Amino acid sequence: MTICSQIKGYARNHERIADFSSLLAVALLFSTILIVIDYQASIFSWTQQSILLHGPAVILLLVLDVFLIIMLLNIGSTRLEGPGDNQSDRCFGTFRGRRHGGFNLGTAFRNWVQHIEQVNKKHR
Repeated sequence: MTICSQIKGYARNHERIADFSSLLAVALLFSTILIVIDYQASIFSWTQQSILLHGPAVILLLVLDVFLIIMLLNIGSTRLEGPGDNQSDRCFGTFRGRRHGGFNLGTAFRNWVQHIEQVNKKHR
């Protein structure tokens, strides 16, 4: 049993954990945007002190932030899967339709909107 299937099973059984995970993802997204906007001048001056050392550090932090947001959203969306949907225990197989064809930003956005609509239907 992989770590992904263990996390998905736990999140399916504890809906509050899945909801809290989604809430953390949204809070992390907006707090990152707020911090970057508020401290933009400080970040740029710190990066310019040593572009070879601080530049990759900033990029690494942004990549880590995006990874955490995606991971938390995936954990949060597992509660919407039924018990019969266990055929795929992949970590990042959240949005339906992403496996069809290549990556397209428009298709990814459309699938994300469809996912949000499905979440809204579950909460009604």
